[in-house]
Amino acid sequence: MGAKVPRNFRLLEELEKGEKGLGAEACSYGLDEGDDLLMTNWNGTILGPPHVRSTPTPTVSSLEGHHRPLCCRAAGLEAGLLRVTSRNGVLTVWQSVHENRIYSLKIHCGADYPDRPPEVTFISKVNLPCVDARNGRVDLTRMPNIATWKRDFTMETILIEIRRFMAAASNKKIPQPPEGTNF
Repeated sequence: MGAKVPRNFRLLEELEKGEKGLGAEACSYGLDEGDDLLMTNWNGTILGPPHVRSTPTPTVSSLEGHHRPLCCRAAGLEAGLLRVTSRNGVLTVWQSVHENRIYSLKIHCGADYPDRPPEVTFISKVNLPCVDARNGRVDLTRMPNIATWKRDFTMETILIEIRRFMAAASNKKIPQPPEGTNF
């Protein structure tokens, strides 16, 4: 077993990765206050995931760029928030309640981080089974891939898993509060 990296060294590594943008493209994180010497309070951002489904269709050129529930029903797709594109006779429908929404979160790394998970709270209103509808607090135990916390998980791991959770079939069509509303 290797040496246990101290909390502050670990957080410095995460800070450097977050500031340099070396992580996942759709998730970002950084210190809430630059003078937070204990590196306790962080901000996170998640770009809502798209849902893509493609289907062959002979007449798609007139549909490109339009939001047309009828064309989707004709192609056997469910209507919703849609963006339609075509290429080589294939209709691609981008459909998700989360697509292109920007979600802001607060992350609090307590004295026991990374041995214990941080507290994660949405600032942006979101409707997900793992999020308390009263205050935006994320229940990490309801997310299968990180329900059992491991020391090598990072803030980036959490943000990526929340985004993956948003894209899950059971969650991607849950009605959402109006964009721009906060807890």
